[in-house]
Amino acid sequence: MDEELVKDAFHNNNDVEWLKFPFQINDLDDKTNEELLNHFTGERTGFVQVGPKKWFFPSGYRKNAEIYYNFQARPSDVWVITFPRSGLSDNNWFFDGLLNDLGTTWTQELVWLLSNNLDYERAFQTPLDARFPFLEFSSFVHPLVKEEFLQENSHSREKSLLVEEIASPAWKTFMQSSDRRFIKTHLPFSLLPPNLLKVGCKVVYLARNPKDVAVSFYHLNRLFRTQGYTGNFPQYWHYFKNNLQPWTPYWSHIHEGWTRRHEDNLLFMFYEDMTADLNACILRLSHFLGVKYTQTQYQTLQEHLKIDNFRNNKSVNLTGLKELGVIRSDEEDFVRKGRSGGWRDYFTGDLNEDADQWIQHNLKNTDIRFPKLEIFY
Repeated sequence: MDEELVKDAFHNNNDVEWLKFPFQINDLDDKTNEELLNHFTGERTGFVQVGPKKWFFPSGYRKNAEIYYNFQARPSDVWVITFPRSGLSDNNWFFDGLLNDLGTTWTQELVWLLSNNLDYERAFQTPLDARFPFLEFSSFVHPLVKEEFLQENSHSREKSLLVEEIASPAWKTFMQSSDRRFIKTHLPFSLLPPNLLKVGCKVVYLARNPKDVAVSFYHLNRLFRTQGYTGNFPQYWHYFKNNLQPWTPYWSHIHEGWTRRHEDNLLFMFYEDMTADLNACILRLSHFLGVKYTQTQYQTLQEHLKIDNFRNNKSVNLTGLKELGVIRSDEEDFVRKGRSGGWRDYFTGDLNEDADQWIQHNLKNTDIRFPKLEIFY
């Protein structure tokens, strides 16, 4: 059993107490589960809700929940934590589905380069998902979907091995690594190691306007076969708003990051600030990570992070997933605009009014303020 192997490794390597996972994991009610399985073809078993906040996940989360909670952070680690799709709506079909998460991807690439002496050559040669692995991605690859990917790629040993790799738990890779670790996760703080901000590692939390997040997450769910969403946006908004999407509730996730924003080892950032003044965000991150470069080097870094350059950078656009068939080929022609505020094309009329009321209700009695969010608090 994976959990027992992890426990043994922890006890062998350091004197660490294994913590019991503090939340109940309950199956979603049968009626809602059946409805969601019909709309999200990438999940074949069902969905679960975790703890009193009812964090929502596919069935695969149950197996690794306690492992994620007991994951041993190291002082040298750098983490990027976001709610999914807290990034850019971008300009070509692949960026729409993947680097739509550009706020996350931007931040990962930026953090990695700042922490690795601006080693562009290594960054170009090594895919971002290898340099900055996604902690819980394997929990979203259903065994039956994995088998489909393996069958489709059975003609190529190399591709078959890549399928095995993306479906393999990233925590195993992290445990075995002696190098400095760069870790991406969408898990909220309450489901992560309780001592994460106490061991000395650096944690960057990125937040984004909920309307843009919802639109972006909608397209990711359509694009990735591991999600396989088949419905329209109004229906998707219903699921998102009612916390029936992975990693929701959105507001609980944001609140858990926001309330920790003053802790020494956490940098809380808004995606909208990155798009408004990338240079200022680069300098802020540089200071947080304790590194400093020349003005010319910062200018080169900013050029590297420009959207057009990013789109053509195979180390960050994960084109390998397209070649494996993880990406739906019938979504390839979709084009996004590459700007904040793209939600206006989707939230029209009553839907926009509904979203505004939802946002107002959830921001009431909080001091969270999203930059450029055109809504009365």
